[in-house]
Amino acid sequence: MLDAPLPLSDDPLLDAYSRAVTEAVARVGPAVVHVAVRRGKGGGTGSGVVISPDGLVLTNSHVVAGAEAVEATAPDGRRFAARVLGEDRATDLAVLRAEAHGALAAAELGSSAGLRPGQLAIAIGNPLGFANTVTAGVVSAVGRALPSRSGWPIEDLIQTDAALNPGNSGGALADSAGRVIGIATAVIAGAQGLCFAVAADTARLVLGEVLRFGRVRRAVIGLAAERVDVPPALMRAAGRDGQGQGARIATVTPGGPAEAAGLVAGDVILAIGEAPVTGPDALLRWLGGERVGVPARLVYLRRGEPREATVTPAERAAG
Repeated sequence: MLDAPLPLSDDPLLDAYSRAVTEAVARVGPAVVHVAVRRGKGGGTGSGVVISPDGLVLTNSHVVAGAEAVEATAPDGRRFAARVLGEDRATDLAVLRAEAHGALAAAELGSSAGLRPGQLAIAIGNPLGFANTVTAGVVSAVGRALPSRSGWPIEDLIQTDAALNPGNSGGALADSAGRVIGIATAVIAGAQGLCFAVAADTARLVLGEVLRFGRVRRAVIGLAAERVDVPPALMRAAGRDGQGQGARIATVTPGGPAEAAGLVAGDVILAIGEAPVTGPDALLRWLGGERVGVPARLVYLRRGEPREATVTPAERAAG
């Protein structure tokens, strides 16, 4: 008896996992470009993600920092110059405009708000010069934070075990539906499976700020703080029942908004603008560009006594 003929393709053999990965790559892969940067006599390379057919590209700030010239190469081999519209070292993101003739394949920038550990995560980039490399894993954790080149913490990072290597920076992290949920940014040297991507919701905020202002504006109130546990009785006295934590001021910047509002080291901030402050990370998230120059009510404790003040955030200097 003759053996049954082999199928003409592997398609019938693909399991659900393989189909999810291959279909996501088919959606996102054509939009992931190789980014080459010239700096004096040197240069560097990375990846980028085209997010609009007219050539808007998201990549990492560290990929294009100090660039004298930027060139992007699409998966179909087309090369085109790109210019930096703006970059934000605090999130390690940059926005480019590709000077391409004709429409480019673009990926859908999804939402990272509902991500859960264990979800499929697919990385597409150009690691070590190998174009359009695909790796897959899971979302290992969400809401991670790492220090940026500016010293300002990058908040709301996605941790994944999808393998990333030098050259993946600026590439796509996609979900099973082929939506970009993050922009690859960092690998912990010497660690296994500790890779990070800037969340899509952060990327969307940076994109909007850069397109509108050419930079990302951030508010500042002029203090350094640390997370501290607050006894329930003090929380209730301040009208913050159930919160449990606050941001204790370590230092106050002379001449800054916090000093003008009467805050001193040792005060514990519980809320600002009606938003709970459970630590310095919550305070940083609240201090977006739209807060600049807008007075806000601040609830805090001084030696266990609830107090209120009005603080007017200033714009943080670029850097």
